[in-house]
Amino acid sequence: MAEQPSSLLAALAAVVGDAHVLTTAADTAPFVAEWRGHYPGIARAVVRPADTGQVAAVVRLCAQAGVPLVPQGGNTGLVGGSTPDESGSEIVISLGRMAAVRNVDPAGNSMTLEAGCTILAAQQAAAEYRRLFPLSLASEGSATIGGALSTNAGGEQVLRYGNTRDLALGLEVVLADGRVLDALTTLRKDNTGYDLKQLFIGAEGTLGIVTAAAFKLYAMPRQTVTGWVALPGPQAAVDLLAMLTDAVGERVTAFELLGREALDQVLAHATAGMRDPLEGGYPWAVLFDVSETSAALDPTGPVEDVLARALEQGLATDAALAASGRQAQEFWALREHVPEAQRLHGPSIKHDISVPVTAIPAFIDAADAALRDAVPGIRIVCFGHVGDGNLHYNQSKPAGMADAAFRARAPEIHDIVHGIAARMNGSISAEHGIGRLKQDAFLRHKSPVAVDLMARVKAALDPQGLFNPGRVLPATRQA
Repeated sequence: MAEQPSSLLAALAAVVGDAHVLTTAADTAPFVAEWRGHYPGIARAVVRPADTGQVAAVVRLCAQAGVPLVPQGGNTGLVGGSTPDESGSEIVISLGRMAAVRNVDPAGNSMTLEAGCTILAAQQAAAEYRRLFPLSLASEGSATIGGALSTNAGGEQVLRYGNTRDLALGLEVVLADGRVLDALTTLRKDNTGYDLKQLFIGAEGTLGIVTAAAFKLYAMPRQTVTGWVALPGPQAAVDLLAMLTDAVGERVTAFELLGREALDQVLAHATAGMRDPLEGGYPWAVLFDVSETSAALDPTGPVEDVLARALEQGLATDAALAASGRQAQEFWALREHVPEAQRLHGPSIKHDISVPVTAIPAFIDAADAALRDAVPGIRIVCFGHVGDGNLHYNQSKPAGMADAAFRARAPEIHDIVHGIAARMNGSISAEHGIGRLKQDAFLRHKSPVAVDLMARVKAALDPQGLFNPGRVLPATRQA
């Protein structure tokens, strides 16, 4: 017989403390809607455990009561994957109190972090030992390790260091029955059966609750060349990346594409010190980092040679190299403020697609044309990680269109963008996840065999369907 709500909440309070079971609307408000205000819901309670043992106890109590759980990190998601639904039946389990850096091993180039640790705090902890934690996101001050793992976040340095999945060495995970999977290893090689940690990375909290993780660390760059390049179009960006890679190899750490609309929105809402690095109203720009870990090698010369050739060949129309670390930060501030500038600019429709790198120009051409035909005057806010084929291909409303009218076109716009990405052998989600927002597109474009296998894994690991139900897979497929 299911436990009554009042007795469940009392039992949860006995585990985590009265102060960490939040039930009033004022107390739960920061946890029940995404940062953009989307997907607002109602939580039966927000529970804030302090350690893995408390998480396991909370899961056991909720499993016994048949109460669904929504794991939440920094709540910086964009697809409705970390907030409760409107039923009022779900409990949010917030891991914000579990923010410790458990260990940093500079000799072994690894660190172990609790799930609530922010990405910025992880970077800073690694830097104290002259090591680099390379995961870097615009939201890194609030985004947490658990959230990054749940969506397999990529970020700006994927080109050199890979996604979160590539950085993770081991996990500690609370399973649906309250048991703890201790796979928190820092081993680089372990061939003892299935690599179970990979099941939970990118699973959006639907298979288990990650409470801690071990990650790879790297040598800190001793020199970084940061460049801002004006381009005539996306094809020039792909060609420039190939030239730069030929010249300096894996030292190309980041290579970001920005369309004019994205840059103009940032400049329209610019804070002090923000300005366009170049003149001329160019249609596209690339922001790149080339980094070197050896003090004996200087990548500046090869980079300058590549840019000179690009200018001669017409791949670039202008270029600037940052003259100081401060100027490099100013370049990157423009890129990192794109999401916030778009929010300030009004309603936006977001996409997080990926296509083969060489297909990026064709995707942009096809999607731009289709959207402008469907919604005349629509503004395309395109930016992203050219080196891994991941574009944040977003839209802002046409001038004069009502907010509600633009939002009403969202399903049609999603269908156009996702359909073109799928036709180019791409993905409808490169790093933001599926959540609730992309379920229909996920089921339409994902292989039925793959969806069936995912449903079987879900049923095996969470037979009651209590972990983040209705996210990624529809709830009806989870039983």
